[in-house]
Amino acid sequence: MKDYTYTMALRKIILSVAAMEKLLKKAGAERVSEDAKELLAEALEEQALKIGEKAWHLAQYAGRKTIKSEDIKEAVK
Repeated sequence: MKDYTYTMALRKIILSVAAMEKLLKKAGAERVSEDAKELLAEALEEQALKIGEKAWHLAQYAGRKTIKSEDIKEAVK
């Protein structure tokens, strides 16, 4: 298993751990560990970056510098 503690210490998380706790509690969890919050934040950020990169390429292909909602919708597909 990957050592996420070391990885998390080297990398700045954009998404807040408080928001991750809210999401996990909304999903039904009664309690959430700090590690779980940090790992969820990392996983969601990785997915968001992939979507963002696809959306950016779509905007560039359309001759725009601005990512629009339709780019995000298409990138998520």
